[in-house]
Amino acid sequence: MPRDIAEAAKARSGPSGLSAYVAAAVARQIERDNLNELILVAEAEHGPIADEEIQALRDQLHQARRQQAQGGADAT
Repeated sequence: MPRDIAEAAKARSGPSGLSAYVAAAVARQIERDNLNELILVAEAEHGPIADEEIQALRDQLHQARRQQAQGGADAT
């Protein structure tokens, strides 16, 4: 591992330690790799997803999050 990356990781690792920090980073990367593999398989079977479709889904997600936040504020 390059020294500058190792030093940054040590500085950010906190009380859980460098090993836990690195393990969490590796787990996130494996998750991303798995998702990318699923995307490749889906696109091979169904074709690529258009940018417009992706944006529409992002908009739906943002709207759902706003509604959830508003609902949570009403419950207090």
